[in-house]
Amino acid sequence: MQDSQEYIDKKAFFEKIITLYGRNVVIEVLEDASVEIHKLHMADSNKIDGAVKTITELAKKRNIEIAYHAKRDLSRISKNAKQDQGVAIDIMAKSYQNAKEIKNLDTFRLIALDGIQNPQNLGMIIRSCAAGNVDGIILPKKSSAKISPLVIKASAGTLFKLPIYFCNSLDDILNDLDDTKIYELSSHAQTTIHDIVPHAKSIFILGNESDGVSAEVQKLCNEALRIPMNRGVESLNVAVTASLLAFMK
Repeated sequence: MQDSQEYIDKKAFFEKIITLYGRNVVIEVLEDASVEIHKLHMADSNKIDGAVKTITELAKKRNIEIAYHAKRDLSRISKNAKQDQGVAIDIMAKSYQNAKEIKNLDTFRLIALDGIQNPQNLGMIIRSCAAGNVDGIILPKKSSAKISPLVIKASAGTLFKLPIYFCNSLDDILNDLDDTKIYELSSHAQTTIHDIVPHAKSIFILGNESDGVSAEVQKLCNEALRIPMNRGVESLNVAVTASLLAFMK
């Protein structure tokens, strides 16, 4: 039983870790004292000069563990051998939570992302939600953009300001939520976002940049909504749509 609890605790700990890569990104992270860092990873083939020297000195100054790896092993950690530049860093994202935690909330207004692929869109969505009337974002691991340096840059420092709930796929969590109104955003819907009063437990689903909400997820939705458009404009960028939803009353 004790071993089982230790496994659960360890799994929960590592679920909150996000790995970033690239020398400039790592330097920025190390210079930001507000970011909690778990471990720094470096290729043992790096020349200790320039940016690598700066990274090493910053890590030592903050008393951060440095793990050295063969280049091939480092690429498995960064998951981006072409762009990691021989460095990766594990940061603790306390706002990164398992979507199962949503069931413990009494009320919520969440935006769920179904197949958002563009890292810049994801970053801008995070920024808008952090600034607006949204309690969190549901971000599936399957077929979605991952938290990356590009996402962090596009979010302009807001990544850790609101909960990001992760799950393998949206149907994993949407099927388990009781008394929740699930809205699909669709340009073909009859009802607009101004025609509703959001339910106490509401989830607004934004679909893929090209194909919209997937057929599988559509089946789980209670109602379709659209953004009212003028002058023959058919649709908006998904990040702009998220902004409008984030500031709904």
